[in-house]
Amino acid sequence: MTELVARPRTYLMCPPAHFAVEYVINPWMDPAADVSAATALNQWSGLVDTLRELGHTVFTIEPEAGLPDMVFAANGSFTVDGKVYGAKFRYEQRQAEAGAYEKWFRAQGWTFTPATETNEGEGDFVYLPERGLILGGYGFRTDARGVAEAAEVLGRPVVPLKLVDPRFYHLDTALASLSDDNIVYYPGAFSEASQAILRQLFPDAVIADDADALAFGLNLVSDGKNVVLNTEADGLAAKLEAAGFTTVRVELAELKKSGGSVKCCIAELRD
Repeated sequence: MTELVARPRTYLMCPPAHFAVEYVINPWMDPAADVSAATALNQWSGLVDTLRELGHTVFTIEPEAGLPDMVFAANGSFTVDGKVYGAKFRYEQRQAEAGAYEKWFRAQGWTFTPATETNEGEGDFVYLPERGLILGGYGFRTDARGVAEAAEVLGRPVVPLKLVDPRFYHLDTALASLSDDNIVYYPGAFSEASQAILRQLFPDAVIADDADALAFGLNLVSDGKNVVLNTEADGLAAKLEAAGFTTVRVELAELKKSGGSVKCCIAELRD
């Protein structure tokens, strides 16, 4: 077995100070559910502490009132090689988030390109540095034109992957990078053609099942050795441990009420 090596990462996150479930834009959201912003903030803070304890750097952006889903920082941008491809959200309720993230990146001096096509940032893009390759999910939140625009903006090849199950509306609910050249994914979230592409590109991928996916287990972050995932993802944690990874479990049940977990809260900053 190839030795797994952890690589320190730099992340951008947003405190869920205004977290709520006020509308329905995915199958997981229920405005009638009892939601606590205080509990969400406590769980989110535990995730931040975990990432820092693993040696990663975490920057934060100020949350804005009226944007209850701004905590899901992965959706606000996608960065590669010091360049930022901005988001253009599909649903009106989240569209103002794009401007909030753009302001942050410009203030920090990043090279920022606003999107003209619909895309939801790193929620639908995965970068594999050793391959110089981006995987781009489309079908629910990001459209195919957004995947093509990302390739033009970032100057990297992008492999389009069609999502077909509305429960897995972002790529990061169905697929994650485990290392700089390998992934874990749930085949049932993808079209037959996209499944064939993934089998060809990643013959050694870890394969998740229905239970793993429904537990939001694939909404994880990995530094190449340590995999941070939610406490409900027991089955996937066992598979990852068997593959040589060290799993670190965090409680994010409150944020799951809006259809997000670990990865949704984290945008990686790649300079």
